[in-house]
Amino acid sequence: MSLSYVVTGGGRGIGKAVVERLLGEKNTVVALERDPDALAWAGPRVVPLIGDAADEEVAAWAADLAQEAGTLAGWVNNAAVFRDASVHTAPIAEVRALIAANLDLAVVGCATAVRHFLEAGTPGAIVNITSHQATRAVPGSLPYSTSKAAIEGLTRALAVEYGRRGIRVNAVAPGSVATERYESFLSAQSPEAAEAVEEQLARLHPLGRVATPAEVASVVAHLLSDEAAFVNGATIPVDGGRTVLGLDPEARE
Repeated sequence: MSLSYVVTGGGRGIGKAVVERLLGEKNTVVALERDPDALAWAGPRVVPLIGDAADEEVAAWAADLAQEAGTLAGWVNNAAVFRDASVHTAPIAEVRALIAANLDLAVVGCATAVRHFLEAGTPGAIVNITSHQATRAVPGSLPYSTSKAAIEGLTRALAVEYGRRGIRVNAVAPGSVATERYESFLSAQSPEAAEAVEEQLARLHPLGRVATPAEVASVVAHLLSDEAAFVNGATIPVDGGRTVLGLDPEARE
């Protein structure tokens, strides 16, 4: 049986890796992305959809496209907004908007997926991509940390409410990941500065390095699969032990 999935922010980084992992030999993945250029790589069985994942109509369209290709089995809320703000310097309205920007992406995606699964009468799984910062915030990251913590709460609430109806909801919390954004940051530094950053991050993660997008994607794919059929309401750290170590050289005043 051919299955289908929706991945928001599916054009780059973790999202792209998740799309590639879920394709398998016969599945279809709708990759929802705001930037058309980010999906230039999309090949067969990747359905590109350009739009805002926080837009209810766009999200519903993604679900419909997925269902046309096969039974919608899973939804991954990966799209995110990365902008720092502190309440003593930024307007309160800006801080609130930044928190809402990330939280809305997950709420719309989860609600759309739940409604679709219920209407179709089929089981389904949702994975929300959060962050180690949901539990270990760094100064300046208040909007991002707050929204990711809220998304982990959303994950637990949905798992409790819809588990009996065949819908599992889990979260994956990565540490630092070698995405295009990460590589772009390093390339903007001098060779010495880039080396210092990599050494610092190696100390931060007990495994001595940052993750690859594929390593995060493998955990997401597992949570969506029948092999994780009794995993519900969990947040799985994929951070190489960063959270349990507890160091944070990214902290700034």
